[in-house]
Amino acid sequence: MQIHHHDHTTALGTVTGTVFTVAANIDSHDYAKTVILAGVGAIVSFAVSMLLKWIWKKLN
Repeated sequence: MQIHHHDHTTALGTVTGTVFTVAANIDSHDYAKTVILAGVGAIVSFAVSMLLKWIWKKLN
């Protein structure tokens, strides 16, 4: 049985660097648009879930 030990420092550093680079280059209006779209998406997702749950109850 072989035990593999992986050092994820390089991958973590690459991902973190990429995230910070992208975050630094995004305009503040894009952040607001992203927050609004995420909120709308969450509300729509919840509403569709409730609707499907109601339909499922009516069918059974």
